[in-house]
Amino acid sequence: MIRKVRHVLGISGGKDSAALAMYMKTYHPEIDMEYYFSDTGKELPETYELIAELESFLGKKILKLEANHSHKNPFDHYLDIYNGFLPSSMARWCTQKLKLEPFERWISSDLVISYVGIRDDEDREGYVSTKPNIQSVFPFRKHIWSIEVLHKVLHNSNRERIAELYKIHGSEEMLTRSLEIVWEPQSPKYLFSQKMKDLLQLSISTFNHVVFNFLKTENHPVSYLNEYSLLDNEDSVDIKRVYQLFRENGVKVPGYYEEIEFEVNGKKGKYNRSRSGCFFCFYQRKIEWIWLYERHPELFRKAQEYEKDGYSWMDSETLEQIIQPERIAQIKLDYIATLKKKLNGKSKSNKLIDILADDNEVCANCFI
Repeated sequence: MIRKVRHVLGISGGKDSAALAMYMKTYHPEIDMEYYFSDTGKELPETYELIAELESFLGKKILKLEANHSHKNPFDHYLDIYNGFLPSSMARWCTQKLKLEPFERWISSDLVISYVGIRDDEDREGYVSTKPNIQSVFPFRKHIWSIEVLHKVLHNSNRERIAELYKIHGSEEMLTRSLEIVWEPQSPKYLFSQKMKDLLQLSISTFNHVVFNFLKTENHPVSYLNEYSLLDNEDSVDIKRVYQLFRENGVKVPGYYEEIEFEVNGKKGKYNRSRSGCFFCFYQRKIEWIWLYERHPELFRKAQEYEKDGYSWMDSETLEQIIQPERIAQIKLDYIATLKKKLNGKSKSNKLIDILADDNEVCANCFI
């Protein structure tokens, strides 16, 4: 039985998901992509500006998914249900209720390939659904497969199957070496990561074709495709290429990434927001709360209104406490010191959002 497979790409408001949308439109227009945005009702105005720009570039609407259709916006609706208990890193009900559930309700039981904007220069995994009808792929990476797929394919018990697939899809020039790698079992002396690296160095597209055909006998959405153009894609998109995609396609990088200069006690610094998502996101660093206070004071005050009945956005301080003049000065000085320390190390980029990215704890589903 032939089943239709949907291709979907979520726009978070961040630079990477926006760049991926532009990338897929430009280099893989043959894929009938559906674009969506999980609207919490508490996004920054710059996020909605980006959505409008992308719709113009893509030539199609980006579907806004809302968690509920009551008279209140989605976040406030669920805040009432949780009796005013604010979300936190230990209780991320906002991610579940405002992002994941609306997405999984929208795709229902359809077979779905979800495109995720994790770059090749990042060492992290994006959101991978546990539902068998949803499969995540990563077009920016040397290979496009999620980690649980790769572990299955390269498991020692599957060496014979993988060897046969390399005989079918590999070139004669690489066959001997590829079979040596495939037959070498994973062990403390030959780790999974090294085995995958060795196979990718031989040929990325061959590796992708082998994985694709291995999955034909597995219960994954991609197994229902007769062909898949991404298999021959050997692109590797890093942070520099992401910014290049914005420039090439005439789309502005989201305004909250703009670096704003400040001075405190004779010392100069720059700050910006390093994330998309709700303006009151509890994952924000304190310097980002100060950015919000000084750049969007009306939104900061709205965030303050949620701090009541003993609930606050941070464990150690309230928003009222961090905007006292002495505290603002200290937060900025601490930030300047942290940035200086980071700059003395190695960085892939000279932009603030990238220099501090390694320290930036985020929810993968919100901020890619």
